[in-house]
Amino acid sequence: MYQRIVDQLENEMTDIVSQFDDQLKNIHAGRASTAFVEGIKVSSYGTNLPLKQIATISVPEPNVILISPWDISQKESVITAIKASDIDVNSNDDGKNIRLVFPPMNEERRGELKKIVKTKSEEARVVLRNLRENSWKQIQKMEKEKAITEDDKYEAEKNLNKQIAKFNEDIEAISEKKNNQLDNI
Repeated sequence: MYQRIVDQLENEMTDIVSQFDDQLKNIHAGRASTAFVEGIKVSSYGTNLPLKQIATISVPEPNVILISPWDISQKESVITAIKASDIDVNSNDDGKNIRLVFPPMNEERRGELKKIVKTKSEEARVVLRNLRENSWKQIQKMEKEKAITEDDKYEAEKNLNKQIAKFNEDIEAISEKKNNQLDNI
């Protein structure tokens, strides 16, 4: 009976790790990538659409992203959305296209990005701990209501602890990979 809670927790933790990985992909490591801007929501025709649905996005140079809106009237909306996003880069409007030029990586910027990685990884760990704690409270409640035995409760706790350890290792591996990318620029 407690297995449903354990399985649900695993699904939620998988989602958190996936979101964390996506967040780190948006931290640029010296090279421009379309992934930095594809998901930016742009107010277009009365709805918010991802940038990749209203423009062509390319990387003509290692430190430049070129955005070509399909409808030139949407250009201002795209520029506004880029400024509102957290990619921290200025946009240059050349009439038809929007150019995002990423500055070269220096030690100061590398340190800032590593701090961001550390902060985001700690935030993800806190979310995982909170999810585990909520699941543990549900299991304790089930045991108090005699829905499961005390042995089941401790078996469930063991499963919860295994899961949190596994997902914390996943977060650590993703963080380490990103930090290595930042170091090797």
